[in-house]
Amino acid sequence: MKTAVSELDLARAESLDQALGLLRSEPRAPLAGTTDLYVELNFGILKPRRFLDIWPLDELREISLRGDTLVIGALATFTSLIRSPLVNQRLPMLVEAARLVGGIQIQNRGTLGGNIANASPAGDSLPVLAAVDAVVVLKSIDSERRVPLTEFYTGYRQTVRRPDELIVAIEVPPVEGGGRQYFRKVGTRAALAISKIVIAGVKAAAPRVAFGSVGPTVIRARKTELLLAQGDLEAAVRALKTEIAPIDDLRSTAEYRHRVAANLLRRFWST
Repeated sequence: MKTAVSELDLARAESLDQALGLLRSEPRAPLAGTTDLYVELNFGILKPRRFLDIWPLDELREISLRGDTLVIGALATFTSLIRSPLVNQRLPMLVEAARLVGGIQIQNRGTLGGNIANASPAGDSLPVLAAVDAVVVLKSIDSERRVPLTEFYTGYRQTVRRPDELIVAIEVPPVEGGGRQYFRKVGTRAALAISKIVIAGVKAAAPRVAFGSVGPTVIRARKTELLLAQGDLEAAVRALKTEIAPIDDLRSTAEYRHRVAANLLRRFWST
């Protein structure tokens, strides 16, 4: 019986070198947990037809420290983030975000690299990574480069990743000054729902704050951060309104998102 899956061309890589070689010789869309892919397939909006399965690449699942940098393999699942002592110690707001990514089944299959590559501005992990100056490690068969997450996205669901590259890891420097971390997702439900707005921040002498679902990409609110550092919360709230660009859609309105973003900023800074 012919199904939607019958028309897909799928190759499977058994090693990272093999995966990178295949991407160079015959461009394919990488897939791993497939939690986003199957949604698009179900709704008939899946555009790629040729895929490369990288789920077997255990070398991309490691969570470790390199010097003082937290290194998270691209295939680390949300469940592994929740369970990791290193992530709990150094980046607890990523653990909190991971707990709100769908249900347990999605957390078991969904990967951090996939959440980044999907490039949705509503990705729950993205504001966390933007707020802590995370770096995306991209690798091809003959080169490797590092791109700050805040420079990785060029537009709505668009990134700087080349077709012959894979996201292999995410590097997170230590949170400077040990500032208090804050994460909040606002949605129809706490989990199992796409976010209406997400905030992640670090309250420190040099504050950092990022928002999701308020523009075509995740937004690091740098003008807002400078005013928070000066101690002027209300000026920071006014600046935030100029830095985000929410829209009206099926899940919410631009006016609602502006108002909630301001309230979340106040709560982040005041608690």
